[in-house]
Amino acid sequence: MSEVLLREFQIDWKLSGKAHQTVGDYSRYVRAYLSSGCEVSLVGAKAWLESTESVSTRRKYAQALRAFGKWCCENEYNGFEWWSRLPLAPEKQRIQRTVGISDVNLARQLARTKRDKALVEVLWSTGLRRSEIARAKIEDIDFAGGFVIVPQSKIGQPRVAPLSTEACKAIRRHLSGRASGSLFEMTGNAIMLRLRSLGIANAHAWRRGWAVESLRRGVSEASVKVAAGWSSGAMVSRYTAALSSELAIEEFSHSWGTGRN
Repeated sequence: MSEVLLREFQIDWKLSGKAHQTVGDYSRYVRAYLSSGCEVSLVGAKAWLESTESVSTRRKYAQALRAFGKWCCENEYNGFEWWSRLPLAPEKQRIQRTVGISDVNLARQLARTKRDKALVEVLWSTGLRRSEIARAKIEDIDFAGGFVIVPQSKIGQPRVAPLSTEACKAIRRHLSGRASGSLFEMTGNAIMLRLRSLGIANAHAWRRGWAVESLRRGVSEASVKVAAGWSSGAMVSRYTAALSSELAIEEFSHSWGTGRN
């Protein structure tokens, strides 16, 4: 019976437009809990979580049980009525690198080949994930419209991401007349290693930088969410909060005449 519920849970999750990978992970965690021998109750769930030493893993497990429990209650399936009382391990706030204009300018100097230059411009103008860049095909590029089609993003649905004029020019120079096939002819791992060898920030730092810079330039949160392929506005809200704090400090600096050191 549990497998039937998990399958229905997965289907409903995907139909709601949420990330396919997330529900796959959640289902594995719930399945592990159900097969652990622990009682299906609040006490049993706490005992199962307590047996996990890693705080980050414990948090993921709890998120999975809460998501599944909430879904069960919404669909009137008994057994997980306690889901909202299951504690989440506190999430450690880590400072994550975010690419800014100075990083972009430096990367443009470090990129020597046509392919590297095109990669830098694509990273900065699209906000694509590394895996999405690796899968991108020349046929997905619309130079006239200024966008790239992402056939399948993390949420399992196609979307379009913007391409700047600089990115279009760099891609044309990189392609040298090629009209089909893989855009960069690189795997995701190869892209990671190439960025590292150039001394350039990883693709996720570029993605964060693209989101922050887009918001800074006045792009709406809704548009950033759609272009990034996020299933909810949580990520955009996080970047908006960070940007608001930064802009507040700038405003105080100008007002008080302190400037920046």
